[in-house]
Amino acid sequence: QVQLVESGGGSVEAGGSLRLSCVVSGDTYSGCMGWFRQATGDEREGVAAIRPTTGSTYYASFVGGRFTISRDNAKNTLYLEMNGLKPEDTAIYYCASRGRPDRCSIEDRLFDDWGQGTQVTVSS
Repeated sequence: QVQLVESGGGSVEAGGSLRLSCVVSGDTYSGCMGWFRQATGDEREGVAAIRPTTGSTYYASFVGGRFTISRDNAKNTLYLEMNGLKPEDTAIYYCASRGRPDRCSIEDRLFDDWGQGTQVTVSS
């Protein structure tokens, strides 16, 4: 069983930055890890994913170079650095992990374990 705990959310003005963290504990795998978000009234959507074994990264088109996903394997921590935040980035952000080290993308159906989420609010 994997436990994922996000932190780092908050309220910022448009153009600001936030760094989200996700600490992974329990049965830590080397599978794909990702960040997802869900705004009120919207479906959950993939933001970014990383394959820890190779460092390969995958981003949604709306990221537009503003976000960076990374992982510190020694600390079992996943990060999402977000710059140039926009009001439309307002959402609950979740981290997730896949139990097998094979496929990796931002498709949420690939992921097995999820955190509780952290709120990000961007004001105009």
